[in-house]
Amino acid sequence: MAGMQRRKKRTLTAAIGVAAALCVMLVLINGMDAKSEEVPSGPLPEIQVDAVLQQTRQKNGYEQYLSRVGTDAKPEVDITIEAGSYARAEGDDVRRLENYEGMKGVSLYTGETGLVEWEIDVPESGLYNLSAVYYPVEGKSSAIERALYIDGELPFAEAAYLQFDRVWGNEKQDVQQDNQGNDLRPKQVEKPRWMEETFRDSDGYEQEAFRFYLAKGKHVLTLKSSREPMVIRSLRLFNDKQAVPYAETEAARQTDLSGQPKGIVLRIEGEAAIAKSSPTLYPTSERSSSAVSPYSASRIRVNTIGGYNWRLPGQWIEWEVDVPETGLYHIGFTAQQNFVKGIYSTRKLTIDGEVPFAEMNKAPFRYESGYRVDVLGGSEPYRFRLEKGKHVIRLENSLGDFAPLIRHVEDSLYNLNSMYRRILMITGTKPDEFRDYRVEQQIPNLLEVLEGESKRLKQVAAQLRLLSGQSGDQEALLKTMSQQLDEMVEEPDTIPRRLAAYKTNAGGLGTWVQQAREQPLEIDALYVTSVDERIPETGMGPMAKLGHEAKTFYNSFFIDYNQIGNVASSEEQRAITVWIGSGRDQANTMKAMIDETFTPETGISVNLKLVNMGTLLPATLSGDGPDVAMQIGNDLPVNFAMRHSAVDLTQFGDYAEVKQEFRDSAIVPYEYDSGVYALPETQTFNMLFYRKDVLEELGLDVPQTWEDVESTLAILSKNHMEFGMPVVAQANMQGVNIPPNSQYATMLLQNGGAFYRNDGRESDLDSRIGIETFKRWTEFYTDYKLEREYDFANRFRTGQMPIGLSDYTTYNQLSVFAPEIRGLWGFVPVPGTVQADGSLNRDVPSTGSAVMMLQNAQDKDAAWAFMKWWTSTPIQAEFGREMEGLMGAAARYPTANIKALDSLPWPAEDYANLKKQFESVQGIPEVPGGYFTGRHLFNAFYKTVVGNVEARESIMDYTQYIQDEIRIKRKEFGLP
Repeated sequence: MAGMQRRKKRTLTAAIGVAAALCVMLVLINGMDAKSEEVPSGPLPEIQVDAVLQQTRQKNGYEQYLSRVGTDAKPEVDITIEAGSYARAEGDDVRRLENYEGMKGVSLYTGETGLVEWEIDVPESGLYNLSAVYYPVEGKSSAIERALYIDGELPFAEAAYLQFDRVWGNEKQDVQQDNQGNDLRPKQVEKPRWMEETFRDSDGYEQEAFRFYLAKGKHVLTLKSSREPMVIRSLRLFNDKQAVPYAETEAARQTDLSGQPKGIVLRIEGEAAIAKSSPTLYPTSERSSSAVSPYSASRIRVNTIGGYNWRLPGQWIEWEVDVPETGLYHIGFTAQQNFVKGIYSTRKLTIDGEVPFAEMNKAPFRYESGYRVDVLGGSEPYRFRLEKGKHVIRLENSLGDFAPLIRHVEDSLYNLNSMYRRILMITGTKPDEFRDYRVEQQIPNLLEVLEGESKRLKQVAAQLRLLSGQSGDQEALLKTMSQQLDEMVEEPDTIPRRLAAYKTNAGGLGTWVQQAREQPLEIDALYVTSVDERIPETGMGPMAKLGHEAKTFYNSFFIDYNQIGNVASSEEQRAITVWIGSGRDQANTMKAMIDETFTPETGISVNLKLVNMGTLLPATLSGDGPDVAMQIGNDLPVNFAMRHSAVDLTQFGDYAEVKQEFRDSAIVPYEYDSGVYALPETQTFNMLFYRKDVLEELGLDVPQTWEDVESTLAILSKNHMEFGMPVVAQANMQGVNIPPNSQYATMLLQNGGAFYRNDGRESDLDSRIGIETFKRWTEFYTDYKLEREYDFANRFRTGQMPIGLSDYTTYNQLSVFAPEIRGLWGFVPVPGTVQADGSLNRDVPSTGSAVMMLQNAQDKDAAWAFMKWWTSTPIQAEFGREMEGLMGAAARYPTANIKALDSLPWPAEDYANLKKQFESVQGIPEVPGGYFTGRHLFNAFYKTVVGNVEARESIMDYTQYIQDEIRIKRKEFGLP
């Protein structure tokens, strides 16, 4: 035994030695990171845009607005407008407040809908800044949004999206730990305060605050609510003073530094930030470097802030520093920017709300593989004059020098998609390669636009290279697109043949815009030092890196890295095992929430495991299943209930109360034999998406009925455009259940039909309504040749499919995926069927996911407590917010909890449409053998549409298969 132990030790020592050698190589490689050149000084050359492109740009933007007003006059005027002295208000949620939250005088509460008007007498014509003093009252935890109108008109498109931030901070001052000695992520709570915000571009393209032209005389200013409530104390009309260049500051000109403070090194931990603009800017844990503090090679330590979450323009973090002596100081950071290569992350620095000098509007943080010391100013550090006492230093995410470049590419993308749509109207999606369409003669300015956009993209690529100091993948795509445009201009007859590649490259440009806007940065610490001191590079040397890798390797033999958070020990009496089938990001977030709230409140430990849910049934049957299964499909609960493997939740005394959290339609799929076997987590349904600009070009209105849809289809077909019906496709994985097609279900429900009759004992698809609905559904594809499978988001973006039915979560995808069509699309309830009384039935089916308790759960009360906690309003709202922050607006959580959905940050107008459709949502019941319904409905569809078999014959034949399977399953499980 002793010999065996010695051999194990020698083996472990040898392994550590090999790892150490590899670490040395890694350190050497990391040390070879190429440092880019410094940011070019002075403004970049302006990109020249051809006149023809100005005519095709998609919106009345701020840039055009300034050109149109034709003046640079900035009068020295400063006028304050008392919010309480408004002239007119619309909406019920507007009221005056006296001395609100420490602010003396009359303030005005404005809800998330409605508008308020103020009158102002302007003494001199010119351009003015506007600001508001506001207080972010409790709402849905998202940024506040307003639209500004001057004399009843929107001055420019960006004025419709003015954003006002909330303020967030750590709930507790000290970091808490789990029972393994690992730090828990601090919970974020709102810490509202009075703030003044100058109206600026929420997209970050305009680096300076907006300037509005006001002629001398009386005007009416209107703020229209789009999202979230706020309290306004006053508006201010003024002209902001621009920060001077560093060379002109007193600190830069001072040569005698003998009387300045000496020996001062102030370190403020990044995670000790006092305020942030978003709840997703929480302190994070960095385990891959020894350069961070606090550091541990074996435990999780909260030691940084920012990272990928801190990537969007306008997001800011504040730290407080107490300066011991008045004088000149250097400011620096230990930071990591290994997120974006080829460009750099930019931040705007303010001290006590003021930009100290012009260069701090766009402080660069370049790419490097690990942590490093970034002193503002580089090799010749900037000197900042700070008075004795406390100061607030803010870093705000800014697009900096990249802003005009990204905006140009976004404008180019819109123009190229517009031209694609016009070409499509002539050639269709599958042009005849032997036909000469002469598109350059039929489409005005086609070649001029293509040539102009090629020229613009080349200029953007050249400036990107100038900024980054090297070639990179950021400019490669721009060059590819411009080269293709050049070839199309040189050989116009090849344009139809190049259409597919053109569309692909245009889609790549859209991805480029989305990624270029993201500029993450991770901060370990902020330093303020006297000019005679240097920031220490603790943990950044080769030996420190080597030691870190060796320690990490050694600890990997003893630590279970797959276990997240608190681990239930044998001494604990109450513990449950929960399986989750989604991604690791969701699992990590969920476990953090469990450890922060559920376990401390209930004393119940949760062992959360990320598994493939395909193993749930065999694991349960073998006795190795979990107590609770999460994020499972709608078909599983009834499937388990038939086998007596799921718990009937109606047996719990407070089930009726919990049920009120959801709509009845969300519960329907989980009902079986007078019981309910799951609680809904998510619930989704279809909405009608439409492109406002394209429908206007075609003279079309949004269809209200299916007869209107048929009329729309005729016009779209003439222009080689498409209407998007829900995709008819096989399951993406073998063995996965196919739900009934949502379009057929919509038309069936609107006509008063149902999927099953006689309490689920028989399929009702062979009824008169079922057959007629199937016939009309298939006629959309046989008569109008609609596409059965397609990528809706891409076709909608280009305008090829300017209208279509899709799951409402597509809204989130389009909001992020297609910024160039912002404001040019909308979504409304689906078309309806006219009833005998003249009303319009807009019923639509829903789908979703659920959380289920397994019959073999040892502590069912503990499992039920977890299910109630997880599906409750505050937890679902928090999880939705966390997911949106972690993965962006595209990941907005479609919770089934009614109040939690209300609390998610939807724009008021769009959410009103969503709620209107929600009133007509119907659940589709699950029955034994019901898995054949979607499968054979799909088979019947293809037999009619592809096989040209008469619709009635197809649906009758396949319905018989469904009837047989239902009978077999009911007999198998002893059901009547």
